[in-house]
Amino acid sequence: MKLLVTGGLGFIGSNFIRYMIKTYKNDEIVNVDSLAIGSNPANITDLRESKHYLFVKGDIRDEVLMNNLVKDVDAIINIAAETHVDRSITDPKLFLENNTLGTQTILEAIRYSNINARLLQVSTDEVYGDIIKGSFKETDLLKPSSPYAASKASSDLTALAYYRTFGLNVVITRCTNNFGPYQFPEKLIPKTIVRAAMNLSIPIYGTGKNVRDWIFVLDHCKALEAVLKRGKSGEIYNISSGNELTNVELVSRILKIMDRPQNLIKYVEDRPGHDLRYSLDSSKIRKELNWNPENAFDSALDETIKWYKENEKWWKPLATEEILNPTPWKSK
Repeated sequence: MKLLVTGGLGFIGSNFIRYMIKTYKNDEIVNVDSLAIGSNPANITDLRESKHYLFVKGDIRDEVLMNNLVKDVDAIINIAAETHVDRSITDPKLFLENNTLGTQTILEAIRYSNINARLLQVSTDEVYGDIIKGSFKETDLLKPSSPYAASKASSDLTALAYYRTFGLNVVITRCTNNFGPYQFPEKLIPKTIVRAAMNLSIPIYGTGKNVRDWIFVLDHCKALEAVLKRGKSGEIYNISSGNELTNVELVSRILKIMDRPQNLIKYVEDRPGHDLRYSLDSSKIRKELNWNPENAFDSALDETIKWYKENEKWWKPLATEEILNPTPWKSK
């Protein structure tokens, strides 16, 4: 099987490629990535010599490039995206162009170059907006709060429209917050680890009571594998682990593991439009595709912290003042 992974130098993309190459010895993977913020060639240096891996520098909005890349693959896993909510508040246009128009360019390439290829559109729980009680199902209304979430919701709807109108083989996944090795330091868990390692204060937005459900990235990769291989065309699959924590609980736990004082926590101005709680009902993928998360949260968090401690050479060049900014949505 030959796969095209978009955004494979990012956090989830690089972990997915590494997992698939390790699991399927004879598969070929082409990785197209624009090397924008969040992408890091160091994420995948161990695969450079692999005969089953090829990197192509390019933008998914490039019609000619995508037509050429799509024409001889069995499936496209679209992970390429601008993902940081804070930056989407600063520059909404960038997110709409890269995420929505990028997805549409891929769909057009499939439509004209390889109608039989499967598209796995990797989306997010944020398209549903927040929920105070209960958990969102795949059939629930989309109510995105941020420009990032809106751009991903638009991508999902566009993909489903191409399934309905043009008969494309499309499946969509929506996952909760990921964590693990190789995550860009602008995100909460690595930002907390890095700032704590540097004895810097840990910014917490607002009251710190916003709730997120955390999943270890390898469990997400295995869910993507299940949907890619066995998911039904035109369907959406929620992915979640049920590890719900408030932001302040999470940060406090990381500081305790790292033996750093709790007074490093510093409450800062809340982010505009900050969703209170995300929660997904993932019973569909569990029942229909026999997927279940395998990694316990506590041990996975320990493993993640250990990885960052042992890989300072990886994160040190990324830990700039801009990336570690306590209130990045205010940056220009």
